[in-house]
Amino acid sequence: MADYESIHGKRVNFLSSDPTLTSSYEGQVWYNSTSGTNKALVQIKAWAATGNVNTKRISAGGSGTTTAGITAGGRNGDASPQGDHQTEEYTGYTWRSDADMSNDRFETEMAGPTSAAVIVGGYDIALSPEKIANVEEYDGSTWTNGTAYPSAVFAGGAAGTQTAAVYFGGYFPPPTNLQASTKEYDGSSWTASGNMVEGRGYMASCGSQTSALAVCGKVSPSVDVEEYDGSSWTTGGNYPTSNVNAAASGLSTAAIVFSGALAPGGTAMSLSAAYDGTTFVTDASLATAREQASGSSQGTSQSAWVCLGNPTSPGLATEEYSSNINVETTGSWTAGGSMNLDRSTGNILGTSSTSALYVGGYRGPTPSPPTFQGQTAVESYNGTSWTNSNALPVAFYSGFSMGTTTAGLRAGGNKSTAQYGPDPISDESQEYNGSSWTAGGTLTQEQNLGASAGTQTAGLLWAGKGPSTTTPTTVTQEYDGSSFTTGGSVPSVRIRTMGAGIQTAAINFGGHPSTPNQDLNQSATYDGSSWTTGPNLNLARNAAMGAGTSTLAICGGGYMYAQPPGNTAATEWWDGTSWANIANNVVTGPRAFSGPGGTAATDCLAVEGPTGAQEWTGQPASTTTASTLTTS
Repeated sequence: MADYESIHGKRVNFLSSDPTLTSSYEGQVWYNSTSGTNKALVQIKAWAATGNVNTKRISAGGSGTTTAGITAGGRNGDASPQGDHQTEEYTGYTWRSDADMSNDRFETEMAGPTSAAVIVGGYDIALSPEKIANVEEYDGSTWTNGTAYPSAVFAGGAAGTQTAAVYFGGYFPPPTNLQASTKEYDGSSWTASGNMVEGRGYMASCGSQTSALAVCGKVSPSVDVEEYDGSSWTTGGNYPTSNVNAAASGLSTAAIVFSGALAPGGTAMSLSAAYDGTTFVTDASLATAREQASGSSQGTSQSAWVCLGNPTSPGLATEEYSSNINVETTGSWTAGGSMNLDRSTGNILGTSSTSALYVGGYRGPTPSPPTFQGQTAVESYNGTSWTNSNALPVAFYSGFSMGTTTAGLRAGGNKSTAQYGPDPISDESQEYNGSSWTAGGTLTQEQNLGASAGTQTAGLLWAGKGPSTTTPTTVTQEYDGSSFTTGGSVPSVRIRTMGAGIQTAAINFGGHPSTPNQDLNQSATYDGSSWTTGPNLNLARNAAMGAGTSTLAICGGGYMYAQPPGNTAATEWWDGTSWANIANNVVTGPRAFSGPGGTAATDCLAVEGPTGAQEWTGQPASTTTASTLTTS
């Protein structure tokens, strides 16, 4: 029987402990004498579903990375000749609409990151002729016209950045005029470079101006792959299955190519294959077969995304590719029990997803008429079901909360004293000892619709409105268990904002300003006396849930006034330095404006409509693993 050395030409390493694992160990085998096992490092390669794009399209431009992607243009299916001018940005798990292009276009190509992208050519049926030479440049927020391509062009390939781009191949009018030309762009002018080996269009493309890749597409005769070095093209290795309308990510020396079809408008493919500059190896399959998709041409061979495309009709789904020795864990949302009474804008007290109270809230306009629109109801959650608990003495909603289920505080908010209101903002607070409510200290001013953190004896609340129903406030109030005092002012007006932490170390994020129909993404931290502006959320929003500490926090769900307005399912994680998207599956529209301030970010609760709870467990982390092959 052949042994490992005779097969591979080397002996198995004999080690007393596993080495520090990096990607350079991928595929290597060693014997761990301490555990008595043979081990090998296995690289995990997979496509996984993330957040949906907002608008269905095919043949759109795509570029960027898995944390900063962009797609623009496209059309609504093969039967539609109408181009699109919409832009959406991807921040990992979540897409958001951004500024429209000046031109509708499809069968267009894009290069560059989200902060400096360039889009070239395509179709615009509003123009005559329909094929266009127009170039637009994106700076992360707006599109401006760049220098037009020397001729109308569509269905080519592109790579590079806004100031160092290359466009190659494609069709010049009439549509049968397939091109091999290559032109480089420096941000102001186009310069001819070396022709491709063959003219081609509808190809997969990616890379940089000095390391670009063109794969398959419509060619005659057929050369699957060409590589560009900044001046000339050479033939590369063959792709496993010749196709058209695929997408790609990486460089000519290391890329991943995915999706496509055997012919334009034909059966979509789920194929992906990795390229090392010489040879393609079939890789993990897409979950959704698609062609005419958008992809992360600025990504890498180990990290890519694909969205949109045409399985049978335009789809919204996005998938991310990862080739890594690390096992990624992000935590997850799971559905919890339903409350007994449907209501919104109440407060959450508690320390975990298995120990929480939902206090007060607002109910209306159905059933008609409600006894009061504000509610006194309090329900206790044990991780499975909600149980009616001792009610508030008066109905409150849109207030603040801090502390635990046995030592909690509810403060401010709107106080319901008459059927149908109006309900004035309150300066009252109530303490809870696990069985009954008693009066707490009086706030320094009436306040509602802000955020809170801390405990019953060291509490913090800030921002929102007060003392009138129309006046925004930047006031911060601190509670010592008996009285409230004024703390440092919040940096700016933030209504329906979120927060987490303790009295001496809190974080505030999101909300909306006093101007209606806007969202905020700013965050700020509090040190017990003053606020300091911090990094922005990836997604501006208000009325979301927040939990955790000033160095480890979570923001989930909420509402966005951005077009189109509506709830969001996006979840972001704060690691003490920056915010990152980590999930997109919380049921949208959590119904708690503040709290649970004392809850850990790794084990917390969102209460959403109409009556349900959503439980979050876990946190983003990476662990390196070796796969055990045999045990001696």
